[in-house]
Amino acid sequence: MDRAGKLIRGLRLGAASLSPEELLRAVWPYAIGRRIAAHARLVSITRTEKGAHLVVEVEDAVWRSQLETLSGQILARLQEIAGEESAGSIEFRLGVPRRQPQRAEHPRSVPDEADRIEDPVLRRVYRASRKAAAGR
Repeated sequence: MDRAGKLIRGLRLGAASLSPEELLRAVWPYAIGRRIAAHARLVSITRTEKGAHLVVEVEDAVWRSQLETLSGQILARLQEIAGEESAGSIEFRLGVPRRQPQRAEHPRSVPDEADRIEDPVLRRVYRASRKAAAGR
């Protein structure tokens, strides 16, 4: 993560090339780590007098609780990578639960009406006549 910060600072991009919001979005996964970034998505950035206010959606209350306890470290890390005035506060919100992929239902086979004929000879005759009528 230190390399990412050094790389971004070393690029010496002009002020017109990246806005502070774009820079924060770009460094977010590096500041918190890829594993945590998979569970915490940066959804909005609002400019305030104290820096940017970040709103982050998390999967569940457990993630929110854990990340709220780490919010000071996360802000410090963002400021280290993106600059001192980049992030001023962070808010964690519960996101809409993602729906897991569903398996396609297999079409249920239609019961054969010939199965209701109890006499095996009549059942065979019925099937043969049905097959002949269908032209098979």
